[in-house]
Amino acid sequence: MYHLSENAKEKEIWLDKVGGHKEHVHCLISIGKEQTISKIAQLIKGESSFWINKNKLIPYKFSWQDDFWAVSVSESHIERVRKYIDKQEEHHGKKSFDEEVETFMEKYGWNYLSEEKDQLWLKP
Repeated sequence: MYHLSENAKEKEIWLDKVGGHKEHVHCLISIGKEQTISKIAQLIKGESSFWINKNKLIPYKFSWQDDFWAVSVSESHIERVRKYIDKQEEHHGKKSFDEEVETFMEKYGWNYLSEEKDQLWLKP
């Protein structure tokens, strides 16, 4: 995760907190007025994939999935989000990522765009 933070600094992305678990990563980012979510995701994912493969951190070619998911966070919830990111290992010891997604979708009334559960979500 240190590399993601350093890469973000080099690209003038304010990465407040980063953490995750086996199959995903969470980033708390403050977006500048000239930045877009998709460009930030492209920069972070692209360079980190290159770095992982260049340094042969895994025995096969690494690539991120094409999508990403982003939500805004109110100032009053930032500390709560930081703690959530910090506790990913502990959190996913109790609940898988897929279970967490399903719980979140049920809680907020979101549905899959398609029957294939790898598509983006829409709120009805």
